[in-house]
Formats: sequence, C-alpha cells, structure tokens
Amino acid sequence: MSETTDERAEEVTTPAPKNGPLRVARGVLKTARPRQWVKNVLVFAAPFFVFSKSTDRVGLLISALIAFVAFSLVASSVYLINDAIDVEADKVHPTKRNRPIAAGIVPVKLAYAAAVVFFAAGLGISFFASPQLAIVLGVYEAVQLAYCLGLKHQPVVDLAIVGSGFLMRSIAGGVAGGIAMSNWFLLVTAFGSLFMVAGKRYAEIMLFERTGAKIRSSLKKYSASYLRFVWATSAAILIMSYCLWAFELRATSDNSVWAVVSMVPFVVAVLRYAVDVDGGNAGEPEEIALRDRVLQVLGASWVITLFLSFYF
Repeated sequence: MSETTDERAEEVTTPAPKNGPLRVARGVLKTARPRQWVKNVLVFAAPFFVFSKSTDRVGLLISALIAFVAFSLVASSVYLINDAIDVEADKVHPTKRNRPIAAGIVPVKLAYAAAVVFFAAGLGISFFASPQLAIVLGVYEAVQLAYCLGLKHQPVVDLAIVGSGFLMRSIAGGVAGGIAMSNWFLLVTAFGSLFMVAGKRYAEIMLFERTGAKIRSSLKKYSASYLRFVWATSAAILIMSYCLWAFELRATSDNSVWAVVSMVPFVVAVLRYAVDVDGGNAGEPEEIALRDRVLQVLGASWVITLFLSFYF
C-alpha cells in the first residue's frame, strides 16, 4: 500500500475529538464572555457619589457587589442566546466560526438552557439587594433579547439599545443601594454611552472603507458622515451635562471646588478619545484605554479630582 493510501486510511479512521463534559463546560463559560464583565463596574458609579455621605457604607458596598454579580450573570445569558441565534451566520464567518457554539463544542439547546440558568441565578441574587434591581435586570434582558431577535438590524435603534445597556448598568447600581440618581448623572451616562457606541460603529465603517472587511448588516445602512454626526453630538451633550453638574455641585457645597477642577481632565479626556474615534481606531473602548497612556493619565486625574470633591 502506498504512503498516500496509508495517510488517507489514517485520516478516515482517526476519530474526531469528543466534546467531553469539561470541554463543553469551558465552551459555555467562554460563550458567557467573562471578559466582558468589566463593563459591569458601572454599577459602582452611583454608589461612588454618595458613599461618603452614607450612614451604612458597608450595606451600600454589599448592594453594589450584588448588583455587579447579578448583572454579570444576566448579561452572560444574553451572550449565550445571541450566539445560539447567530450560529448559522457565525459558521461562515472567518473568526466567529471559532466560537464554541458555531464550532460545535456547545450544542444550541444546551446554550439556551445555560442562558436560562444564568438569568435565573442573576435574577435570584438581585433580590438580596432590592426588588427594583430585579426589575431593571428584567427590562435589560427583554430589551437585549429584542435586539438579538431582530432590532440589531434596525439602524439608529441598534445604537440606542446598545447604549441603553450601559445606562441600565449605572441605574442598577443606584436602585440596588436605594440611591436617588440626579438628572445630570443620567444624562452624562446616557450620552457617554452613545458617544462610545457611535464611535465603535464609526470605526467599523472606516475599517470597511479601508480594507473591505465584512461588517454587520445594520452598518450598511449608515454612512460615515452620519455616525460622525451622532458621536460629535453625543460628545457635545456629554461635556455640557458634566460641566453643568460640576457647577451645580460647586454652588451647593462648600468643599466641591474639585468638582469644577475635574472638568479639565474630563473634557480633555473626551477630546483625546475623540481623536481615536476620528481616526477610526475606536473599535473597542477598553483597548483604547489600555493602549493610550495619555488617556490613562487623564482618566486617573479625573478620578482623583472627583474623589477629592466628594471625600475631602
């Protein structure tokens, strides 16, 4: 028998690797995208602003931690459902075909079952903090499911839904601790989220125009000029809202001059980030933050000035 024949026989008889329980479990965990849980630190935003004035700081911190865990589990349930719905499209995608569900490691039915478990666990944990937190998580799940089932293909609506995810994270931290959130806080969070989402979409459009890379279907209905308009408008409202909040805080408190000082690193940081957006390099906000040292310094300066304005 020839060498070629032997190789073919070996190729035919070699069994395909089996999906053992451990491999499947790892696939489910990977599909849950624990790396994305970093986004849920936004639940600590509202507690940060009232922590120094709270009479029950331990309780406030515990409530925020519960909100973080609950939101992480619920968000993971959405990732599992999204990948299960998109499995056929992912199979023919150059990179997404390696996702556990598309690669056949995690069965679709198991992905749906795991999503139910993640959602039920997150919802159950949320009641340890507040029933209102459970309501926020339920609304988040419903909106995200609508996104996965078709709204992600609707221009403008998809931007609003993705941006609302960040807003609801901030609201979740507030309701978990029974915090009354100001209108300025909600405006800054909402338009800051829209600014980053529009910047990410703009980067994808720019990548498509430069390289012809495949993009999501909803982006085909956008133009680069329109997305520039959205993130520029969002940046303007974001800066204006933050500055008005800082001036209001200065007028109502004796030791909040640092709130006004914080406007400097905040505005410069937004404009610095806009440089990356304008260059089409804002595909992932976390990557920009980790790569841009100047932006890191500005962010640290902003956090320090905010800390001084609330705690000194």
